[in-house]
Amino acid sequence: MKITKDTAVTLRMKVSDLSGQVYDDGKQPHAYLHGGYDNLFQKLEDALEGQEAGFHTTIELSAEDAFGQRDEALVTSMAKADFPPGIKVGGQIQRPGPDGEPRYYFVTKIKGQQVLLDGNHPLCGKAMRFALQVLDVRAATAEEIAHQHVHGEHGHHH
Repeated sequence: MKITKDTAVTLRMKVSDLSGQVYDDGKQPHAYLHGGYDNLFQKLEDALEGQEAGFHTTIELSAEDAFGQRDEALVTSMAKADFPPGIKVGGQIQRPGPDGEPRYYFVTKIKGQQVLLDGNHPLCGKAMRFALQVLDVRAATAEEIAHQHVHGEHGHHH
């Protein structure tokens, strides 16, 4: 079966930056719903369109096409007293972003009574390399299409 809109695709995806630093070794299969559901970067979907199980390729994406450029407006702080208990560097908290919409912030540092937060994705600002291998392609179920993601093995579990 060919990869087209509303197909469930299972693939291995090794993710690294252009210097060779590996962020995901690709050993764990990943399933996504193909067809513009924002489950995979658009340029990766474009490269997979029309392909079948067994297809493999390596694609380099600019920072803009991957995790985006760094936005210093997303770096902020909050009082440690206002932070939930159990605060640790590397943790996350959801709070309104500059646009008022909820966004996740990473705890980057605890400095005295201040908690430093960064709403940027840790890989933003980096060009990335994706080595893709298509393992399986099948028609998505009506429920998967309604939920806009793949269910079951290697997909989302409710």
